[in-house]
Amino acid sequence: MTAASVEGEVSWGSPAARGVLTATILGSGMAFLDGTVVNIALPRIGEEFGASVSGLQWILDGYLLSLAALILVAGSLGDRYGRRRVFLVGVVWFGVSSVLCGVALNTEMLVASRILQGIGGALLTPGSLAIIQSAFVRDDRARAIGAWSGLGGIAGAVGPLVGGLLVQAWSWRLAFLVNVPIALACVWFTTRFVPESCDRDLGGRPDVTGSVLAALGLAGVTAALVEGPARGFGDPLVFVSLVVGVVGMVSFVLVQRRSRSPLVPPDLFTDRTFVVANALTFVVYAALGGVMMLFVIQLQTSLDYSPTAAGLAGLPMSVMMLLFSARSGKLAQRYGPKWFLVVGPMVLAAGMILLTMVVAGASYWLVVLPSMLVFGLGLVIVVAPVTATVLAAAPDRHAGVASGVNNAIARTGGLLAVAVLPAAIGLRGESYADPAALTSSWQLAMWLCAALAVLGGLLAFGVRNDVLGGPAPERPQAPAPGDCLHCDIVGPPTHVVPDAVRS
Repeated sequence: MTAASVEGEVSWGSPAARGVLTATILGSGMAFLDGTVVNIALPRIGEEFGASVSGLQWILDGYLLSLAALILVAGSLGDRYGRRRVFLVGVVWFGVSSVLCGVALNTEMLVASRILQGIGGALLTPGSLAIIQSAFVRDDRARAIGAWSGLGGIAGAVGPLVGGLLVQAWSWRLAFLVNVPIALACVWFTTRFVPESCDRDLGGRPDVTGSVLAALGLAGVTAALVEGPARGFGDPLVFVSLVVGVVGMVSFVLVQRRSRSPLVPPDLFTDRTFVVANALTFVVYAALGGVMMLFVIQLQTSLDYSPTAAGLAGLPMSVMMLLFSARSGKLAQRYGPKWFLVVGPMVLAAGMILLTMVVAGASYWLVVLPSMLVFGLGLVIVVAPVTATVLAAAPDRHAGVASGVNNAIARTGGLLAVAVLPAAIGLRGESYADPAALTSSWQLAMWLCAALAVLGGLLAFGVRNDVLGGPAPERPQAPAPGDCLHCDIVGPPTHVVPDAVRS
């Protein structure tokens, strides 16, 4: 079955469904994997290039900044010009930039290549979820999103393990070059199985002004949050970044309210469930960002785990996501998502509290594994339902931008945690290498992250429990051949805002 024959009506269990899921999981999984695998490679990169600490920071920050700044714009481009088309561009872009990373000759070249890689990640990440939302029949979407969440999320969870194995097998360069065969496989599955879709109801041209303001706003605020704790918010570079970011975001909101063809349709935020689900995403992903940032460091520094062993310690959580996320999405479709979104973050909070006992001398079987199992259960309960809820809270034709909105919110939450949490828990300078100081900060961090998770559960009381049922929202017509290539010429361009947030 080819993509052309699917016509945007894919049913669960069919060859087309397996092909669509494989393509989207390979694409988003590649980006998720790269977001974590590089952490393990940093020491070897610094040793080979003689990089400074700030150089290593920008190897991470360059990717995160371009990804966070452009992900909203990319979602809109997919809605306007074709989700499959933009997704394919992102996959190829990511693969080529990964080659540039793998052959980098110095720190500066690697940072520049990582910035390019972030652009590719921005193009493909929101597209994967928007493709699922527009391709699958309505009754199968929650289940498909659950499968995507479980299988794709594993890539990020096992990133430290994969990074350790690749670096030990040959060189840190392999951590980037491994993306090439994944990208080639993704291109094959996408061209064969994924149907094209776009929002044909929107006229006019792309919102270039809004795109630039959104990118400046997100990039400026993100740079200030990342660099502020280290440099101080009085530092000229940090201060200018913050001012540019705030002015850009305020200007973006004002322009969107007056634009005839806004990048983010303001009517999306008139739906209470859409707003609440995105707020829940922000606080829960901030909590997750704090845990994931410190967990591997705590295991290696305080419990003396090797990098590979530290990666293996998180595998039970990944296995749970793999086995049960699709089921969770299906159950939320049947019974409504509200109580999943209330209970899930509370279970996550319980897992974080258990993680406070992961200290020097703690047994893996009696402390680390039970903590990971409870933590993983919380993820299983909340991830697929919150994604399905956000997507269902907006019209199908807004799938692309809505996915970008949710991605931007989720990643901003994670960035905020990474930028602010170390300073909030008193972790500075050489204290990262001191087991006693790190453990004290680790325990405080887990309590703070647990509080954020509880807040997310409380927010969920504002979610409508019937959002995944009832009358189907408007569904975009299958585009005629070529419509999404130049929608502003052949037909109305697509401007889809993803209904929900990413999990």
